[in-house]
Amino acid sequence: MANKKLKAPVNIPVEKIHPFEGHPYKILDNDEMNTLIESIQQKGVISPIVVRPLENTDDEYELISGHRRLRASVKAGLETVPALIYAVSRDEAAIMLVDSNLHREHILPSERAFAYKLKSEALKHQGKRTDLTSVQVAPKLSTEQIAATENISKDTVKRYIRLTYLIPDLLDLVDEERIAFTPAVELSYLNEVEQADLVEEIRVCDATPNLSQAQRLRAISREEGLTPEHIGEILAEEKANQKPMIKMPAEKIQKIAPKIKEKDLEDFILKSCEYYYRHLMRSRDRDAR
Repeated sequence: MANKKLKAPVNIPVEKIHPFEGHPYKILDNDEMNTLIESIQQKGVISPIVVRPLENTDDEYELISGHRRLRASVKAGLETVPALIYAVSRDEAAIMLVDSNLHREHILPSERAFAYKLKSEALKHQGKRTDLTSVQVAPKLSTEQIAATENISKDTVKRYIRLTYLIPDLLDLVDEERIAFTPAVELSYLNEVEQADLVEEIRVCDATPNLSQAQRLRAISREEGLTPEHIGEILAEEKANQKPMIKMPAEKIQKIAPKIKEKDLEDFILKSCEYYYRHLMRSRDRDAR
């Protein structure tokens, strides 16, 4: 479908705009969202969103770019938002959506993974047009095209796409940087039951697998099937860079010092230990006299 762009934005009722189904980017109600809401309340929507007409409708649109702006506009109480309308296919829209967000300052591994997958599938469906120009690209070259655009290797693109095989609970641990990227790729080859067992064992052991452990988990899964017992044994191993940790429920400290806030507990414990240590040293000196 040809790419037709209106010369000026059009104000569209927010209820006529539908999110792009399966878009890979998380829309969070955080401080940045609150700042955007305040900005829209004071100045309006400065940068128009981008939409495409939905097939078989007269005045319904699918959102391509501006999911955060649309959400903030709704929260700010706007009934209409300025939008640029592109008459493009869904595959062309998917590529536009991905490319308009990939170079944000903060992008989570899960967002990048599903963005690459979305763009790769769109390119395969099209078998052509990678940037809404006349450039022709064969479907099998989808990962190579993404790699060239992102200035990374095609293998890196494929590894990111592998992350989409992780169950949500595991993928959250990757986003939280509790599981590193390369071990996460290895874990993506476990089946969903094994991944769910792994999440539970991570919770019980309070430990996440490094690359070597993830590779062993994958090998056991492939050769004989992975059980919770296998996972627990591997996670219980002491890693080379692992340091002993002292764990204590916060409630125990707060019973002694109920006015201490949770964020101040570590400082309170360290100062208490320092005070008690000085007390022990003074007692030892007195006994030695």
